[in-house]
Amino acid sequence: MLETIIVVLVVLWLLGLVSSYTMGGFIHIFLVVAVIVLVLRFIRRG
Repeated sequence: MLETIIVVLVVLWLLGLVSSYTMGGFIHIFLVVAVIVLVLRFIRRG
């Protein structure tokens, strides 16, 4: 479930970059949070 949310956020971020339309800084904040959560999950697994 969490991985799906991360993938959706990354795709939305990439679409925002390609189309030159972003939701301000919010999408970048969400992307940073998603990356941090993903890294923490990998650390906990290892």
